[in-house]
Amino acid sequence: MPNLNMKGPFTFTNDVIDDVIQDDIIGNYALGEVNDKGRLTVSYVGRSDTDLKSELKQRLDTHPHSHFKASFPSSVEEAYNKECQNYHDFSPSENEIHPAKANSNIKCPICGQ
Repeated sequence: MPNLNMKGPFTFTNDVIDDVIQDDIIGNYALGEVNDKGRLTVSYVGRSDTDLKSELKQRLDTHPHSHFKASFPSSVEEAYNKECQNYHDFSPSENEIHPAKANSNIKCPICGQ
């Protein structure tokens, strides 16, 4: 069974984002609802190559979900690879296209795109 390998789930609000996410860090996230087993049902996955906190706050208006999970990779390449893995593992209903490349030298570790 696929695993996001992220911290959370956390309530998806401005205050909680401020409490659990540092300023100006690279990060991955997943948005969705918590099921009756306390697990996040993934509806969207994403990443920020510069400021995860700002990215999540922008998503509050466009992706109204109750919860999120987050992880904190050490590089942009690692964040891209994780987003691709999560995208392929969960096929989130709100991700309409494959994750954007972090740079032209990198390829998806799953499909090579």
